[in-house]
Amino acid sequence: MGSTWGNQLKISIFGESHGKGIGAVIDGFPAGFACDMEWIQQELARRAPGQSSLTTGRKEEDRPIILSGILENTTTGAPICIMIPNTDTHSQDYENLRAVPRPSHSDYTGKLRYRGYHDIRGGGHFSGRLTAPMVFAGALCKDFLRRNHDIVIGSHIYSVGGVADRSFDLVSTDRALLERLQQETLPLISHEVEEKIRETVEQARKELNSVGGIIECAVVGAAAGIGSPMFQNVESRIASILYSVPAVKGVEFGLGFALSGMRGSEANDCYIEEGSSVKTRTNHNGGIAGGITTGMPIIVRAAIKPTPSISREQVTLNLETGQEEQLRIHGRHDPCIAMRAPVVVEAAVAVALMDLYLEAFGYDAK
Repeated sequence: MGSTWGNQLKISIFGESHGKGIGAVIDGFPAGFACDMEWIQQELARRAPGQSSLTTGRKEEDRPIILSGILENTTTGAPICIMIPNTDTHSQDYENLRAVPRPSHSDYTGKLRYRGYHDIRGGGHFSGRLTAPMVFAGALCKDFLRRNHDIVIGSHIYSVGGVADRSFDLVSTDRALLERLQQETLPLISHEVEEKIRETVEQARKELNSVGGIIECAVVGAAAGIGSPMFQNVESRIASILYSVPAVKGVEFGLGFALSGMRGSEANDCYIEEGSSVKTRTNHNGGIAGGITTGMPIIVRAAIKPTPSISREQVTLNLETGQEEQLRIHGRHDPCIAMRAPVVVEAAVAVALMDLYLEAFGYDAK
């Protein structure tokens, strides 16, 4: 499996949803960094399941066990290896899926790719459960970037179904706003839409269905001049790791697809002098030009598809009989993956940015 990502900072994710545990190996992280383990645990808690009726009923504490690379809360320079135990599994819910694959899930494609040997329980290595070690790695990187480079990364639920929050201010995204969003269970810029979002998710759950959403993430404080075109540019690095997050089906930067309907005179971000720095009057391109950071806020959105595992009956193919049949999926699943996705999107962006920073500035943790 292609479960390793990165150039200067390499992250490998291991484990299956219903195995003994899941984890990550982080290779290339600078030595001598004093980790804020309490804050990292808070980040893991943001993603953890079982917090409300709007998320899966599976309950996991997600407390990482440090196996190497961190001694007395300080990185040693050795590969950092962490393991998060799985403690609440109902594996019997998945036995029938070997022959009767779930629509739009990995059951069928995983069977093809790994000749039927893949772990079907809870989605195995394809499960969203594997985002927990990603959040650990991302929290470590966010902590490093925040304290050493004054970079803040935050996100909010931009939309769920047809209910939309306000967008970030592309030019002057507020650091305090990003920090406030990190503290919220349901991160929104405008809480006027909170009840409608909750109603939308709850209605999907009652109908034995699911609903998708969009997460908007902002990076404030990233230096200008980072990125290496053609194939290691900032957009491609961030997008590649975002697409590793299960259920992400679209990524856009700045105004993204909306730029295709604009004239150049409308879309262009004109340069201005602000104090001793060069800025842009607008930020339609999301803080990136030519694949290199401009110093403006980096704005990226990730589209999250509806959870494919729904309780409503669906027609699928029985691979053993060759006949179509009704499938009723058992188990515990999120009616809206987007509800727990903000911290995962932040983590992916942080890992990508950390890799780019190490490429640009080297391994000095100071």
